[in-house]
Amino acid sequence: MGRAMARHLHEAGAEVVVWNRSNPPAEAAVAIGMKRAATLPELAREIGAGVICLNLTTTDVVEKIVFGEGGLIEGWNAGAMIIDFGTTGVPETRKFATRLTWVDAPVSGGQVGAEAGDLTIMAGGTDAAFQRALPILQVVGKRITHLGPAGSGQVTKLANQLIVAQTIDAVAQALRLAELAGVDSARVREALLGGFAESRILQLHGDRMVRRDFAPGGRSALQLKDVRLICELAESVGFQSPTLDNCRAQWEKFVHAEGHGELDHSGLFLLYDER
Repeated sequence: MGRAMARHLHEAGAEVVVWNRSNPPAEAAVAIGMKRAATLPELAREIGAGVICLNLTTTDVVEKIVFGEGGLIEGWNAGAMIIDFGTTGVPETRKFATRLTWVDAPVSGGQVGAEAGDLTIMAGGTDAAFQRALPILQVVGKRITHLGPAGSGQVTKLANQLIVAQTIDAVAQALRLAELAGVDSARVREALLGGFAESRILQLHGDRMVRRDFAPGGRSALQLKDVRLICELAESVGFQSPTLDNCRAQWEKFVHAEGHGELDHSGLFLLYDER
């Protein structure tokens, strides 16, 4: 996703300097005219008082990349700002925002949305920081909402992921139930798309389930990471939900007990297909 978002910014006329933990995405960026920094401190110095965008997998990685040894902080300019497009822990995001100018801007829409430049973006941060980030957000996203202070975007993204994780499970159950009852799941999905159960998950992931095509788009290991963050947030605010507990148990089983962390998250269907 980061590669597609960087390309949109480059095509919009931004001066883009990239750094990546693996070579191929960075080399691809250089091939179309972007500049590459060899190290994170070098990246921070190149950006100066500009904006650094992160698209990383876990909270620990965000903290290491920004504040760790050899991280951005070693070349940091006091006028710079971070936009974190990943899904990062809420308390950690709030802590990061006390140290640097920080906008948490997690996205929804997946690789398809990143390629099209029409991601949904849920932003948290001060009004001034959000306004500064907005021109960048408008290049990579279509629906952009400022939810409040730092961490508000991450809270909203976790609400989004709660719906996604449980809806994938519900769609998997519904289609497999239909199959076991002797009805063609492809036709069931087609019928449901015209009713109140219609959703993007039924449309896209339901099709994957019918075809048993679970090549990774959104990896299940990352879906589990998000479910764990949801559960941590729920515990911190005293929210209890048996369905959320069951949801986590299903994703833990699928990723760890079954070993399917690298499959697309629509692959949760296999928990029911194997029974």
